[in-house]
Amino acid sequence: MPEAATAQAVTGTIGDSEFDRDTAVTLREPGVYGIDLSAGWTIITAVNGGYLLAVLGRALADALPHPDPFSISAHYLTASQPGPAVIRTDVVRTGRTLSTGQASLFQYDDEGREVERIRVLASYGDLDSLPDDVRTTAQPPALPPMDRCFGPEDGPAPLPGSSAITDRLMLKLDPATLGWALGAPSGKGEMRAWFGLADGRDADPLSLLLAVDALPPTAFELGISGWVPTVELTVHVRCRPAPGPLRVSITTRNLAGGFLEEDAEVWDSRDRLVAQSRQLARVRLG
Repeated sequence: MPEAATAQAVTGTIGDSEFDRDTAVTLREPGVYGIDLSAGWTIITAVNGGYLLAVLGRALADALPHPDPFSISAHYLTASQPGPAVIRTDVVRTGRTLSTGQASLFQYDDEGREVERIRVLASYGDLDSLPDDVRTTAQPPALPPMDRCFGPEDGPAPLPGSSAITDRLMLKLDPATLGWALGAPSGKGEMRAWFGLADGRDADPLSLLLAVDALPPTAFELGISGWVPTVELTVHVRCRPAPGPLRVSITTRNLAGGFLEEDAEVWDSRDRLVAQSRQLARVRLG
């Protein structure tokens, strides 16, 4: 088990927290939902991709007969901005153990034209119905205790690329992956951190969709600064997380042609691998 984390005041609970309020969707008509995307989850001016995935994931959870995302793949078409948006869902197939649906989020441009921002295809099931057997060679990341890790509040200035979203999160980064913040990136393409929501809300399957995309980009440790926009992100949710802080480990093995992959693992307080993801992201070189 991980070493006990520093106690924090708990004010948010699952179903009643800032994350729940900011991802809540309103059913307008069958398969159509409205939402006002919160400016609290932005990086610079764009809305964070993990937050967007959680928004669409919540709409699909309402539209499909099964409650939990098992696999969800998103293509990010244009950058989303804070403000009104419309989500359209479509039930592709329903079965006894899995249902499949798709969803797209739309906003309007300055000329009043509808623009698709993100499109997802997902399979949903019931995590509580899964058998308990686990056969794995995966190991949780070796992170220092939380009080030996560092968050945005520990720096003399905001971390490069950070913005409003950092106030929504509890992030404590492994010092071994913080060379970029000191002007000495390791070149290893690794990022590791303790992760939670700032108001103390415990993790659930929807917040795992945020967790895989909430750390600073691995490109920073490769010596590359600036925005790293997501092209495609696939998340597999493996089980319902136990209460307590999560540990997130992200690695990049290959940057070529201006694109890199990020492979993420999310582990809970019971040392269980609760989510995995792979992301293709674009790097602005030069």
